[in-house]
Amino acid sequence: MRSSTRRAAALSLVAAVALTACGSDDPFDEGEDETSGSAGDGAESGSDDSGGSVVVGSQAYYSNEIVAEIYAQVLEEAGYEVERQFQIGQRDVYLQAMENDEIDVLPEYTGNLLQFYAPDTEARSSGDVAAELADALPDGMAVLEYADAEDADSYNVTTEFSEEHGITSLADLADHDGEITIGGNAELESRPYGPDGLAELYGVDVEFVAIGDSGGPLTKGAILDGTITMGDIYTADPDLASGDFVTLEDPEDMILAQNVVPLVTDDLAGELGEVLDPVSEVLTTEELIELNARSVDEQLDSATIATEWLADNDLGGS
Repeated sequence: MRSSTRRAAALSLVAAVALTACGSDDPFDEGEDETSGSAGDGAESGSDDSGGSVVVGSQAYYSNEIVAEIYAQVLEEAGYEVERQFQIGQRDVYLQAMENDEIDVLPEYTGNLLQFYAPDTEARSSGDVAAELADALPDGMAVLEYADAEDADSYNVTTEFSEEHGITSLADLADHDGEITIGGNAELESRPYGPDGLAELYGVDVEFVAIGDSGGPLTKGAILDGTITMGDIYTADPDLASGDFVTLEDPEDMILAQNVVPLVTDDLAGELGEVLDPVSEVLTTEELIELNARSVDEQLDSATIATEWLADNDLGGS
């Protein structure tokens, strides 16, 4: 079994992480970060038999960290020694970390991961995306069973803008006579569903503004104060139910299905699947929204949220 420390390899990633993990501490620091303690603040291994060592990573996004903490705790319950490397950054950074054997498992989203490796894919549905993804991954990586839960990119405008201009769909934007500005993480500008996709599929020319908080408060604030016309907010964000936003329909299926899926190193896929597939079997979009709401509204840390969710679903916890 591979070592869980990997410190020499990790040092090569620190500079990239510092540039991409918005405001987060170095995730490869020797100490523990405040959101990812050694055993999830009360989640202890339920077995005396070690299952080996694994490194669980997460994106620099609170919802992804919650799912990563669920993975970490259920692996500990199965007897694994788990090292957490959370808040690593965006896709180009953490995928490089996986290729460098610095991470063993990380929550991903099927459609975006597929388009990273196969930008011209025509797959759209959950099943088609997952089937194609398995063949698109580079050597050394594999995906396990995907969950029903989706946390997809989506374009959102204010309710006021939608009602004033009669815009409820991306297709409606073609008839809008005003300037359209979109905001999202910097990589959105080059994604297939970014400005180029809007122009190709919907005939809409837009200006782009980089806002690097993954659809968080900065993006929402920019939509509400009119700095941008619409912003990329993930569909499991509990604030989308506030009544302040309208998520524009995507009749051309420009944005692929984005099911939550464990991305793992392929030599561990078989054994990790036995532990993580039961998580994917019960994780739904509605539950993911509730998990996110506990973080946003109750300000709970990811370890507490994960522990209670696992206990509620008879998967561990206390």
